Amino acid sequence: MKNEIQIKPASGYFMLLVLFILIVSMIASIVLTGNPEFVLCIPILILLIRGFFIVNPNSSKVLVLFGAYKGTVRDNGFFWANPFYTRQKISLRARNFDSERVKVNDKIGNPIMINVILVWQVSDTYKSAFDVDNYEEFVRVQTDAAVRKLAGSYPYDNFDDAQAELTLRSGMDEVNEALENEITERLAIAGIRVMEARIGYLAYAPEIASAMLKRQQAVAIVAARKKIVEGAVGMVEDALEQLSADNIIDFDDDKKASMVSNLMVVLCGDKEAIPIVNAGTLNA
Repeated sequence: MKNEIQIKPASGYFMLLVLFILIVSMIASIVLTGNPEFVLCIPILILLIRGFFIVNPNSSKVLVLFGAYKGTVRDNGFFWANPFYTRQKISLRARNFDSERVKVNDKIGNPIMINVILVWQVSDTYKSAFDVDNYEEFVRVQTDAAVRKLAGSYPYDNFDDAQAELTLRSGMDEVNEALENEITERLAIAGIRVMEARIGYLAYAPEIASAMLKRQQAVAIVAARKKIVEGAVGMVEDALEQLSADNIIDFDDDKKASMVSNLMVVLCGDKEAIPIVNAGTLNA
């Protein structure tokens, strides 16, 4: 496969000076000799002028002569080349591509919305100009294909796939690295260098977002309750041990069970407990 060939054409300022000398000489010859045949040289001068071109910073010109690739000019400045060259401008600047949000299925079939933010630039102008039809459109299509493939390789989370160690939500660094490698491989044919690729948006599709939110809330509530119960059990154990150690009160099994029940209700309840003062004795 052919690669880019960098060339440096003649300085445009030097050729501009040569052209100026030719024009002055032609005018002087017409004036001094009165021979109008020198006017026939005007088309040649116009053709020479067509050879001038400018290359701006972080830009390039791909030169083609009658269908044959001759090279790429990357140096910025004012140049002159064969006027029969056709010149295609290709930017070498870094570009951002924020893809559209697409609906895809994750590894376990849940519909999700996802998009990618891509930073890329042209590294090989020959491949960008001639190996693909439209390299900007090629970047868009291949990035979309890479995102769809990535989404189908991982579950959104591990609610439905408890064995999944890596998910789209939890393994962002690893997932972004896999995404960047996939896009790099796809865009290499167009001479594109991927500078960065990462997921910019990730969420469940609207039709299941509400149900998934309720499930996540339920899981969070269960986890919170579990923590509350674990803490309450520890507090009850400490309370009983301190009361017994300081000989404040002796509990039989029934009273101990009653106290544990009351403390658990107070510590684990959703609402603030309302105390009831016992004016009698413990034996009442």
